[in-house]
Amino acid sequence: MSQRKIKNIFVTGKIDPAFIGDSIAKHSSKTAIGGHSIFMGQVRRDELDGKFVSAIEFTSYEAIALEKMNLIREEIFDKYPLNCLHVHHSLGLVNAGEICLFVFCSSAHRKPAIDACAEIVERLKAELPIWGKEIFEDHTHQWKENN
Repeated sequence: MSQRKIKNIFVTGKIDPAFIGDSIAKHSSKTAIGGHSIFMGQVRRDELDGKFVSAIEFTSYEAIALEKMNLIREEIFDKYPLNCLHVHHSLGLVNAGEICLFVFCSSAHRKPAIDACAEIVERLKAELPIWGKEIFEDHTHQWKENN
């Protein structure tokens, strides 16, 4: 059984840049940390068949996603010597140019933080039941496929 509490990674709407800045600032007092790695996913204004994406509406099977994220979190902490690990993912409508994913890893040295951050991003994209419906400027939509 996990020793860590299951954390809610979901945020309604965009992830505010002020929240990201505040998260970073809070770590300045944690002087055992020497390296941070941050990934921020932003909604792109992709062009598909002459139409432009204006937003993505994210949905999820939240309970299953949170359980799976907790397992990934435990495996990452077992694999890398991290001090901190934070994941935030949007649900609902996020406009082009806004942040929809924020992953923040910290460790005594840079390499574990960088490697853990990269692995978390890849795994949550592949393993979590989170879907994005791309909304076009003409109000039509299609379901996004992760590459």
